[in-house]
Amino acid sequence: QVFTFNRVEIQVKPSAKVKNGTPMSVICHADISKSTDFQLSHNFTIYKSGNLVFMTVTDKGDAQYDIPAAKSSDTGYYECTVEAGGKTKSSNAFYVRVTGMTKPILTAEKKEVLEGEVVKLRCELPEEEPPLHFFFQKIKMNSKPEEKHAFVPNRNFYVMEFSVEEGDNILQFDCSGGRQVDFELERSKHSNKTLVTVREPFIKPTLSVRPSSNITEGDRIQFECSTVVARMRDIEIILQKNKTILKGVRDEKLLKYSTVATLEDSDEYLCKVEQGRASKTTKLNVVVSELFPKPILTASMKNLDENRELTLSCSINGFPKANFSVFRKNADGDIWLKNSRNLTMRVSVNDTGSYFCKAEVKGIVKQSKAIGINVFAPVSKPTLSVVSGLPEVVLGKTLQLICRSAMGTPPITFTFYKGNEIKEIVINDTYATFWDENIGRDDKRGYKCEARNNHSSGTKTSNILNITVIVPVRNASLGSIPYGEVEDGSETAFLCSVKEGSWPIHFRIFRKTDRDVLLFEKSENADRIMWRKEAMSRQDTGMYYCMASNRANVNVRSQPITISVILALWQKGIIAAFVLLPLAGAAALALWWFLCKKKKAKGPSLEMSGSALGTNLTSEKLTRQHNDGDYYSGSGYIEDSENHMKSTDESKGPDLESAEVEYTEVEVSTLDPHRGIDSVPIHFPAPVQKGTETVYSEIRKANN
Repeated sequence: QVFTFNRVEIQVKPSAKVKNGTPMSVICHADISKSTDFQLSHNFTIYKSGNLVFMTVTDKGDAQYDIPAAKSSDTGYYECTVEAGGKTKSSNAFYVRVTGMTKPILTAEKKEVLEGEVVKLRCELPEEEPPLHFFFQKIKMNSKPEEKHAFVPNRNFYVMEFSVEEGDNILQFDCSGGRQVDFELERSKHSNKTLVTVREPFIKPTLSVRPSSNITEGDRIQFECSTVVARMRDIEIILQKNKTILKGVRDEKLLKYSTVATLEDSDEYLCKVEQGRASKTTKLNVVVSELFPKPILTASMKNLDENRELTLSCSINGFPKANFSVFRKNADGDIWLKNSRNLTMRVSVNDTGSYFCKAEVKGIVKQSKAIGINVFAPVSKPTLSVVSGLPEVVLGKTLQLICRSAMGTPPITFTFYKGNEIKEIVINDTYATFWDENIGRDDKRGYKCEARNNHSSGTKTSNILNITVIVPVRNASLGSIPYGEVEDGSETAFLCSVKEGSWPIHFRIFRKTDRDVLLFEKSENADRIMWRKEAMSRQDTGMYYCMASNRANVNVRSQPITISVILALWQKGIIAAFVLLPLAGAAALALWWFLCKKKKAKGPSLEMSGSALGTNLTSEKLTRQHNDGDYYSGSGYIEDSENHMKSTDESKGPDLESAEVEYTEVEVSTLDPHRGIDSVPIHFPAPVQKGTETVYSEIRKANN
C-alpha cells in the first residue's frame, strides 16, 4: 500500500470576495496517487490567518467548511493541511475578503429625561467579533449632529453617555460600527434611530429691576430673579454682575438684591438658575445716570523746595456744593488730612507722595485722581573716587569712577567730566558710576563730577581727581659681573633691569633648581637693581633669572643666565706645586746622574788615581741622598765636588791645570696655573780647577 501526495489545494465558493450575510464554503482537496485501490483515512485541518477554524477525518479526498452567513470577521487567509498514513501536506494560502458589516442595534436606557441629566445608549454588533469601532450621533433639530467615537478591543458592544443641555427638546440618536481590514476602516450601516424626549426641571428665570428706567446715582435700586420649578430640592438662584456674584439663594424660587446706585453700577446683570447639571440664565442691562462728576484735585506746585508753601484745592465742575476731604495715599491705608476744599501747608521732604480728594453729595462719594507732589532737598557737594580705592589705573585698563552725593532728594543727575569734556550723564538716586576705557599714557587730565536735582539751589561740583597711570613692567633682563665664569670665593654682582615700568618696582632674583630658590628681593624706585654675592662657591654653579613687577600686578621674567664657579689662582698654584715639585726633583736627580757619568768618561785616570777615601765619601753621599729621596741642591753638589776635586788634584797635580770649565743645560718643566707648562732652563756649570777653587752650580729660571 504505497501512496504519495501530488498536491493539496483550497478553494472558496462562491468566490474570493463575499458579501456580508452570504453563505460561504471553504473546500480542501487532496490529490493522492496510490499503488492499489485501498482505503486511506484523511485528517483535514483548515486555518484562517493561522487560527484553527475547522477539522474533520474522512476517507474521501475532499473536505468542506461551511459558513451560513459570512461576516467581516471571516475575512482572512485560509490554508488547509492534510495528514494521511503518517504523511502531511499543506495547501497554499487563499485570501478571502468579506465586504460589509452587520447592522448594529441601538437601545436607550430612558426614553424621557430632564435637562441636565445624562442619556445612556448601548450599541451592539451581535454577529461581529472584536476588536471593533463604535460611532454614536446625537441629532437635534436645526443643528449639526454631535458625534462620539470609541474603540473596543474585547467586546462587540459599547455604552456611550450624552448630556442633555438647556434647549434640548426632542433628541434622536443612532450608531454604526467599524473594523480595520487591510489597513482600511470598513464601516457598517447606521443603526435604528432612537427617540428621547426632554423635559424642563424649571423654566427660564425672570430678572427685573426697580426703578426700571431713569436711574440716577444715589437712587436705591432693587433686583428680583424668579423661576418656576417642578422639584424644589437642590434648586439654586445666583445674581451676577460682570462675573462677580452679588447674591445667591438655595431651595427658593425668588432672589432679591438691593443697593444704592452709583455710576459704577452701570453694567450687565445675569440671573442663573441651577439644579444638578441643568442651568438656565437671563441677562439684563442697567444704566445709571451721573449725579455729579468726579472731583478734581489741583496743586499750586508739583515740584518744590523744602520749606516752601503748598496749596491743594478740590473742586467739581458745575457743582459747587459738596462735602470735600483731602487725603494722602499710604500703603497701610489712606491718611486723612482735612475736611475742606483747600489745604495749605509748609512742606518737608517727608511730604513727598500722592494726594487725592473726595466729594460727597446725597450719600454718593466720589474720589479724584491722585496727583504726585515732590519735595526736594538740595544736593550736597559730590565726592568722586575710584571704585578700586587708590587713584590709579593700569595702562590700557578701564578706570571705574563713582560719584556720590550724601544728601539730596532723588532723582539726581550726575555729569562726569574728563578735563573740560563731558563724558557721560547719569540719572540715579544717590550715586552714579562711570567707566573710562583703555587708559593711555597721556590720560593725565583731572576728573570731576557734578550733581543736581530739581531743587532751585543748582549744581554742585566735586573736587578734581587726578589719576596715576601705572605702566606695567616690560622686558626684564639679568646680567652678572663677571659673566659666565666666576672664581671660587670671589664676589659676583647680579644686575636685574627692566625696559619700562612705573616705580616702585619689586625685583626678585632666583636660582633654578628642582624648586626655584629665591635669593634676593627688594622694591626700588628705579628700573634696575644690583645684588652682590660676596663669596661664590662650587654649589652656586647653575642657572639664574630675575622677575620684576609693580602695582600693575604683571610679573615679567628674564631669560636665564648660566654661572660656572671655577678654581681660584691660589687653588691652582697649590695643585701645581703638588704636581710639579716631584717632577722637578726627579729631573734634578736625573741630571746629576748624567753629569757624573760624563765626568767619569772624560777623566778616567783622574778618577782612578783619586784617594779611596774621597771616592768612598762621594759614593756614600750620593747613595745616601738618593735613598733618602731628597731633592739635590747646588750647595750639596759643590761640597762633594770640592772634596773629590781636592783629592784628585793632590794625586795628579799638573794634569788638571789644563781642564776647562764646562756647562750642561737641561730643560725642567714647571706647571703654571694660568699659562700651562713653560720651559725653565736650569744650567749646571761644572768647572774643574786647580787647587781648592769653588765648583758651583747656576740655576736660571724663566719668568713665572
